[in-house]
Amino acid sequence: MSTGAQPTRRRLEPAERKAEILTAARRLFGAGSYASVSTSDIAAAAGVARPLINHYFGGKRELYLEVVRQLMIVPAPVVESLPDEPMERRLEIGIERWIEVVERNRDAWLTVIGPESAGRDPEIERIMLEADEIAADRVLAAALMTDVAEGREQLRAMIRSYGGMLRAASREWLIRGTLGRTELRTFLVESVLGLLKVTYPAVLAERTGARTLPGSSRSTV
Repeated sequence: MSTGAQPTRRRLEPAERKAEILTAARRLFGAGSYASVSTSDIAAAAGVARPLINHYFGGKRELYLEVVRQLMIVPAPVVESLPDEPMERRLEIGIERWIEVVERNRDAWLTVIGPESAGRDPEIERIMLEADEIAADRVLAAALMTDVAEGREQLRAMIRSYGGMLRAASREWLIRGTLGRTELRTFLVESVLGLLKVTYPAVLAERTGARTLPGSSRSTV
């Protein structure tokens, strides 16, 4: 894949230059694939000399891994500055912000969660595992549940599993069109609220042997 365009260079601070390269890489990898995009394409799109990609990232693969990391790890602003309101409202806002991030980076997001990435090499798998842990931290922060101790590992496991459902739901929205944006938001909000308010307490009760049978006031022991 080659654009044939010549780099138009501007004087920028290193952090700004890296951000421009990442933005160009995100766009090109989203429009094509890892195999079809060259460092020359990315350099041209970012308006930089090709050696700068090696200078800042080490090469095409390292740049791609950084794009994957940037897209998969829930950005801190998703849960920063949430209002001092009940859990439900905080989670609604956080999920809406996440949907906006995915919407802005639609093509790159679908490339990263698609079959090519799902073939999995160890480094991408490590990024995905890291992303799941950070997502669990940020859901707990949004839900005001960072100090939960009892059943904490089980709760984190359920939130990580929710992350897999979230990625599948985003494909239903962006590829199949079976969920609209508003429907996706409602589905994700209600699902995570059900997890935290119904499923998690039920799992805790199961662990203590005090689970209430459906439709009954009797508990199992």
